[in-house]
Amino acid sequence: MTVQTAKPLLQVPEGVRTALGLTPSGPHYFFYRHKTLVRAAHWINAVCLAVLLMSGLNIFNAHPALYWGNGSNFDHPAVMLGALANNAGDVAQGVTMIGNHQFNTTGVLGASKVDGQLTSRGFPSWATLPGPNWLAMARQWHFAFAWLLVFNALVFVIYGVWSRHFARDLAPTVKDLAHLPREIADHARLRFPHGEGARRYNALQKLAYCFVIFLLGPLIVLTGLTMSPTLDAAFPVLPWLFGGRQTARTIHFICAFSFFGFFLVHIAMVMLSGSWNNLRSMITGWYAICGQRGEHERGEPEGGEHD
Repeated sequence: MTVQTAKPLLQVPEGVRTALGLTPSGPHYFFYRHKTLVRAAHWINAVCLAVLLMSGLNIFNAHPALYWGNGSNFDHPAVMLGALANNAGDVAQGVTMIGNHQFNTTGVLGASKVDGQLTSRGFPSWATLPGPNWLAMARQWHFAFAWLLVFNALVFVIYGVWSRHFARDLAPTVKDLAHLPREIADHARLRFPHGEGARRYNALQKLAYCFVIFLLGPLIVLTGLTMSPTLDAAFPVLPWLFGGRQTARTIHFICAFSFFGFFLVHIAMVMLSGSWNNLRSMITGWYAICGQRGEHERGEPEGGEHD
């Protein structure tokens, strides 16, 4: 049913209401966008990925360097976060080395302050869990939340296949791909679909979610398993598949920051395309659509799904 609203006491320009994701002042209706299991999986993933990233950075700080191959070539790391000392032996500068290139990253990478004192550490203490230097507990947190993430992902994948959510809502069509250049241009201009156009994924969303669910997710799990000597002995195909344990560790690190990059873009799109409307739909399931309900949907019950 389309909702007709009375004129509010405080007049907020429609463009501002749209940007903030507030309920439209004119005719609108609510669309059930996210089902309960999808919303639960989303928030569990958010918590797991945050803890995994921060505990993973704590683990990385125990040896803040990455290599290619099966062993650690200390003289030629692919990436290294370190510190330079002054003549008195005190930490003076943090550096990040990528191949043969060196960058001054004091205060963020290589050296940052702990209790007011510049200290040699890969990532700063505010970016690590469960504490500045607690490797054993960081490993336990990392493994516990990793298995929770895997279990949550398996439930979501089973649901996505069983309900045809993947085939119906995520699989890009030829029409989607044909519209991809236009959608890239619209997103670059911060023009987002509203009204009926907001009911479905666009091509960029479909490609991004498929990349994360079907490529990035399995890859970060497999590379994480490959870093275990016990699993390598039981399944020697794992280190062979990635070209060595150190290569798997490097790919795992790249995947982790790819997730972080996806998170930043995801949050930016949520904020720019209607923050409260998007957030409400992921909490309650209901999303406000501006305008009249489409003729093809009249007489049909509320429903549908958009993840």
